[in-house]
Amino acid sequence: MRIKELKHTDSDNFFLLAGPCVIEGEDMALRIAEKVVDITDRLRIPYVFKGSYRKANRSRLDSFMGIGDEKALKILKKVSDTFNVPTVTDIHSPEEAVMAAEYVDVLQIPAFLCRQTDLLVAAAKTGKIVNIKKGQFLSPMAMQFAADKVVEAGNENVMITERGTTFGYQDLVVDYRGIPQMQTFGFPVILDVTHSLQQPNQSSGVTGGMPQLIETVAKAGIAVGADGLFIETHENPSVAKSDGANMLQLDLLEDLLTKLVRIRQAIKA
Repeated sequence: MRIKELKHTDSDNFFLLAGPCVIEGEDMALRIAEKVVDITDRLRIPYVFKGSYRKANRSRLDSFMGIGDEKALKILKKVSDTFNVPTVTDIHSPEEAVMAAEYVDVLQIPAFLCRQTDLLVAAAKTGKIVNIKKGQFLSPMAMQFAADKVVEAGNENVMITERGTTFGYQDLVVDYRGIPQMQTFGFPVILDVTHSLQQPNQSSGVTGGMPQLIETVAKAGIAVGADGLFIETHENPSVAKSDGANMLQLDLLEDLLTKLVRIRQAIKA
């Protein structure tokens, strides 16, 4: 599987999907992309810029959803054109698959929609790479059927992302056995580090998180052989409009990735 404009594919590093949870504006997206591109170029990490053009799954009606679909998608395209990197964004309906495919390189299926057949088929038919997030309610082996829907619709460009499993009402856990199990399907497997540390269903209606464990979860993911990592990052998570409680502060990213590259080199030695 090849992602257009993906650099450093000969480095034998893990690849990285990283960026803000949601596109809050053009300047913010370009600043974050510039910083991450600089870091990943120096560390030779294949990099895909991530940003949701709209957040459909929110706890409360008054939660921020986006700056406008077309406006945000055009910003994603500008990031790609400016820094020569591929981009990934979430989609939520078959109609969105067609629309988003005009602007981005990878279409991401949210975890809570991973069983939606019409959505998976529509994403497949765009010809784009389809990254399916494992539902918090599914076993790793059950994701074979989600991947099969995309393949049977004529598209073998599939990635699968682990993002934690529901553990009670307000917590998630990562079963690291799921990474090698899902790799047996023959597709790249990604660990979503930051969403695995969410604490959903808080009484305030605002999702919590444990960002202090980002390094721990990421190190474990690389140690067990994850093909890629997904990390949401923001210049100032405390003022982020979505998922600020579990995002990584941008100025901490380089140190984390440097450590992870060393772990990758050690297990490949």
